Amino acid sequence: MTESPLNVSLATSPRRSIATTNAPRRDRRFLGDHGVAGYLFLSPFLIVTTLFFLFPHGWAAVLAFYQTSGPDSRVFVGLSNFKFILSDADFYTAMKNTAVFAVASVFLQLPLSLGLAMLLNAKNSRTKNLFRLVIFLPNLVGQVFVGVLFSILFTPTYGLFNRLLATLTGFGLEQRWLDDPALVMPAVIIASLWLYVGFNMIYFLAALQNVDQGLIEAARIDGAGPIRTFWTVTVPAIVPVATFVVVTSTIGSFQLFELPYTLLQEHGGGFGPKNSGLTIVGYLYQYAFRNGDLGTGAAVGWVLTLVILVVSLVQIRASKLFGSHT
Repeated sequence: MTESPLNVSLATSPRRSIATTNAPRRDRRFLGDHGVAGYLFLSPFLIVTTLFFLFPHGWAAVLAFYQTSGPDSRVFVGLSNFKFILSDADFYTAMKNTAVFAVASVFLQLPLSLGLAMLLNAKNSRTKNLFRLVIFLPNLVGQVFVGVLFSILFTPTYGLFNRLLATLTGFGLEQRWLDDPALVMPAVIIASLWLYVGFNMIYFLAALQNVDQGLIEAARIDGAGPIRTFWTVTVPAIVPVATFVVVTSTIGSFQLFELPYTLLQEHGGGFGPKNSGLTIVGYLYQYAFRNGDLGTGAAVGWVLTLVILVVSLVQIRASKLFGSHT
């Protein structure tokens, strides 16, 4: 069988041969000899990371060993900043307040978020998206706006929160939430519930919508009730998302600053009477920006980083153990 002249001409065509042999070589030359295409594409990320992550962290590590008086005056003091922090009573007050807020975020805020997510997940109507938007909207306004808003709501006598409390319980109209050291952190927690419950609800709702409905139906056929189905089917399915929400909520709680600062701006110098609203980041702000001692502020930042790291690792480990037993 003779080969077609067309096939012979295509096989021996010099133009086809040149195009076939030169294309890969041209690509290799562009990547290897002529260009730094990969580095050019990575350069925005590398520049931003260096300017806003590596350099600030490196400079903060250096400043932690200096006592400063403004940006131009510093004296090397070694570990004295850390020793001062660990011996300062205000630091432990800030740690206690921050820990109380973090515990409230995990054990009060997140169950409310999960409960709302379950209600919206079970509700089959056209208004589901509307309710989801309404509950999520407070997170869009930010901590400063919420702090100013709730400072008005907590006003004695005329504040809407006290009026609602008086209507429901018959007392509390003259309650001074922001002037009573015992009520400052509850006030901050209440304001944060309005701000963050809807945000975490979105994560739980996404997780619930991905639970295998076949497993739920199988559990119901086997005679499992709603509570047993929830603990044996739903909870194991949402453990990864729940772990993420718990860890991020805890980290956010340890970084709390704008909400108590704006809420208590006119009460006790910005952090409430007797520093009852002082947080770790507020403590850092006082030394770094009010007093101008950036060295002590940097040391507080590294202590906070270590605390967040340890707490996050414990939470992740606990979630793995919980997931393995469910």
